[in-house]
Amino acid sequence: MTRFSVAAIFLLLTVTASAQSVTAELDAYWAEVSRTVAEGDFEGYSAAYHSDAVLVFAMQDASVSLDTALTNWKPGFDQTAAGEMTASVDFRFSKRLISSTTAYEEGIFHYMSETADGTSGALVHFTALSVKKDGQWLMLMENQVSMATLEEWNALEDAGN
Repeated sequence: MTRFSVAAIFLLLTVTASAQSVTAELDAYWAEVSRTVAEGDFEGYSAAYHSDAVLVFAMQDASVSLDTALTNWKPGFDQTAAGEMTASVDFRFSKRLISSTTAYEEGIFHYMSETADGTSGALVHFTALSVKKDGQWLMLMENQVSMATLEEWNALEDAGN
Protein backbone atom coordinates (compact mmCIF):
# COMPACT_ATOMS: atom_id res chain seq x y z
CA MET A 1 0.00 0.00 0.00
CA THR A 2 2.82 2.42 0.81
CA ARG A 3 4.58 1.77 -2.49
CA PHE A 4 1.34 2.34 -4.34
CA SER A 5 0.71 5.61 -2.51
CA VAL A 6 4.22 6.90 -3.19
CA ALA A 7 3.95 5.89 -6.86
CA ALA A 8 0.52 7.49 -7.16
CA ILE A 9 1.74 10.73 -5.60
CA PHE A 10 4.80 10.78 -7.89
CA LEU A 11 2.58 10.22 -10.94
CA LEU A 12 0.19 12.95 -9.84
CA LEU A 13 3.05 15.39 -9.29
CA THR A 14 4.53 14.52 -12.70
CA VAL A 15 1.17 14.99 -14.48
CA THR A 16 0.56 18.26 -12.62
CA ALA A 17 4.01 19.62 -13.51
CA SER A 18 3.52 18.58 -17.13
CA ALA A 19 0.10 20.26 -17.28
CA GLN A 20 1.58 23.44 -15.78
CA SER A 21 4.33 23.38 -18.39
CA VAL A 22 1.84 22.95 -21.25
CA THR A 23 -0.38 25.67 -19.80
CA ALA A 24 2.63 28.01 -19.70
CA GLU A 25 3.39 27.16 -23.34
CA LEU A 26 -0.20 27.88 -24.33
CA ASP A 27 -0.19 31.13 -22.35
CA ALA A 28 2.93 32.14 -24.32
CA TYR A 29 1.16 31.16 -27.56
CA TRP A 30 -1.82 33.42 -26.77
CA ALA A 31 0.51 36.25 -25.69
CA GLU A 32 2.21 35.96 -29.08
CA VAL A 33 -1.16 36.14 -30.85
CA SER A 34 -1.92 39.30 -28.84
CA ARG A 35 1.45 40.78 -29.80
CA THR A 36 0.93 40.14 -33.50
CA VAL A 37 -2.45 41.87 -33.43
CA ALA A 38 -1.11 44.88 -31.51
CA GLU A 39 1.87 45.27 -33.87
CA GLY A 40 0.02 44.49 -37.09
CA ASP A 41 2.36 41.54 -37.66
CA PHE A 42 0.35 39.71 -40.30
CA GLU A 43 3.00 37.08 -40.99
CA GLY A 44 3.39 36.32 -37.29
CA TYR A 45 -0.36 36.08 -36.83
CA SER A 46 -0.71 33.79 -39.83
CA ALA A 47 2.04 31.56 -38.44
CA ALA A 48 -0.06 30.93 -35.31
CA TYR A 49 -2.46 28.79 -37.35
CA HIS A 50 -2.04 25.38 -38.93
CA SER A 51 -2.04 25.68 -42.74
CA ASP A 52 -5.29 23.67 -42.87
CA ALA A 53 -7.03 25.66 -40.14
CA VAL A 54 -10.75 26.28 -40.23
CA LEU A 55 -12.52 29.26 -38.72
CA VAL A 56 -16.10 28.69 -37.62
CA PHE A 57 -18.36 31.66 -37.13
CA ALA A 58 -21.22 29.94 -35.28
CA MET A 59 -22.98 33.28 -34.77
CA GLN A 60 -23.25 33.56 -38.56
CA ASP A 61 -23.73 29.83 -39.34
CA ALA A 62 -20.58 29.86 -41.46
CA SER A 63 -17.12 28.36 -41.65
CA VAL A 64 -14.20 29.44 -43.81
CA SER A 65 -10.66 28.37 -44.52
CA LEU A 66 -7.78 30.14 -42.85
CA ASP A 67 -6.80 31.69 -46.19
CA THR A 68 -10.23 33.29 -46.58
CA ALA A 69 -10.24 34.66 -43.04
CA LEU A 70 -6.72 36.04 -43.37
CA THR A 71 -7.59 37.74 -46.66
CA ASN A 72 -10.48 39.48 -44.89
CA TRP A 73 -8.36 40.48 -41.89
CA LYS A 74 -5.21 41.63 -43.72
CA PRO A 75 -6.33 45.27 -44.26
CA GLY A 76 -6.67 45.72 -40.49
CA PHE A 77 -3.18 44.33 -39.93
CA ASP A 78 -1.81 46.63 -42.62
CA GLN A 79 -3.50 49.66 -41.03
CA THR A 80 -2.12 48.69 -37.62
CA ALA A 81 1.41 48.17 -38.96
CA ALA A 82 1.23 51.57 -40.68
CA GLY A 83 0.09 53.29 -37.47
CA GLU A 84 -3.32 54.18 -38.93
CA MET A 85 -5.09 51.99 -36.41
CA THR A 86 -4.43 50.55 -32.98
CA ALA A 87 -5.66 47.06 -32.18
CA SER A 88 -5.52 44.67 -29.28
CA VAL A 89 -6.84 41.28 -28.33
CA ASP A 90 -6.81 39.61 -24.92
CA PHE A 91 -7.85 36.10 -23.97
CA ARG A 92 -9.36 34.53 -20.85
CA PHE A 93 -10.22 30.86 -20.47
CA SER A 94 -13.01 28.95 -18.77
CA LYS A 95 -11.91 25.45 -19.81
CA ARG A 96 -8.61 23.97 -20.96
CA LEU A 97 -8.32 20.30 -21.88
CA ILE A 98 -4.68 19.73 -22.67
CA SER A 99 -2.04 17.13 -23.31
CA SER A 100 1.58 17.55 -24.31
CA THR A 101 0.55 17.85 -27.99
CA THR A 102 -3.13 18.81 -28.09
CA ALA A 103 -5.29 21.53 -26.60
CA TYR A 104 -8.99 22.27 -26.56
CA GLU A 105 -9.74 25.64 -24.98
CA GLU A 106 -12.92 27.56 -24.27
CA GLY A 107 -12.99 31.19 -23.28
CA ILE A 108 -13.64 34.76 -24.27
CA PHE A 109 -11.53 37.08 -26.35
CA HIS A 110 -11.73 40.86 -26.14
CA TYR A 111 -10.83 42.61 -29.38
CA MET A 112 -10.50 46.41 -29.58
CA SER A 113 -9.56 48.69 -32.44
CA GLU A 114 -9.30 52.43 -32.85
CA THR A 115 -8.98 54.56 -35.95
CA ALA A 116 -9.53 58.23 -36.66
CA ASP A 117 -13.19 57.29 -37.19
CA GLY A 118 -13.61 55.91 -33.68
CA THR A 119 -13.28 52.89 -31.44
CA SER A 120 -14.87 49.48 -31.83
CA GLY A 121 -14.59 46.22 -29.99
CA ALA A 122 -16.11 42.87 -29.27
CA LEU A 123 -16.24 40.32 -26.48
CA VAL A 124 -16.66 36.88 -28.04
CA HIS A 125 -17.08 33.39 -26.59
CA PHE A 126 -14.75 31.13 -28.54
CA THR A 127 -13.29 27.66 -28.65
CA ALA A 128 -9.93 26.70 -30.08
CA LEU A 129 -8.46 23.36 -31.04
CA SER A 130 -4.67 23.35 -31.32
CA VAL A 131 -1.85 20.90 -31.89
CA LYS A 132 1.84 21.06 -31.09
CA LYS A 133 3.81 20.33 -34.24
CA ASP A 134 7.61 20.41 -34.39
CA GLY A 135 7.66 22.13 -31.00
CA GLN A 136 5.22 24.90 -32.02
CA TRP A 137 1.56 25.31 -31.07
CA LEU A 138 -0.73 25.80 -34.08
CA MET A 139 -4.45 26.41 -34.06
CA LEU A 140 -6.44 23.96 -36.20
CA MET A 141 -9.90 25.36 -35.51
CA GLU A 142 -11.25 28.54 -34.02
CA ASN A 143 -14.97 28.76 -33.35
CA GLN A 144 -16.43 32.15 -32.55
CA VAL A 145 -19.48 30.90 -30.69
CA SER A 146 -21.43 33.92 -29.43
CA MET A 147 -21.10 37.43 -28.10
CA ALA A 148 -20.06 37.69 -24.46
CA THR A 149 -20.92 40.26 -21.83
CA LEU A 150 -18.54 42.38 -19.78
CA GLU A 151 -19.80 40.55 -16.69
CA GLU A 152 -18.79 37.19 -18.21
CA TRP A 153 -15.37 38.60 -19.16
CA ASN A 154 -14.83 39.97 -15.66
CA ALA A 155 -15.93 36.67 -14.08
CA LEU A 156 -13.11 34.88 -15.92
CA GLU A 157 -10.60 37.35 -14.50
CA ASP A 158 -11.95 36.73 -11.03
CA ALA A 159 -11.58 32.99 -11.65
CA GLY A 160 -7.85 33.51 -12.29
CA ASN A 161 -7.97 32.88 -16.03
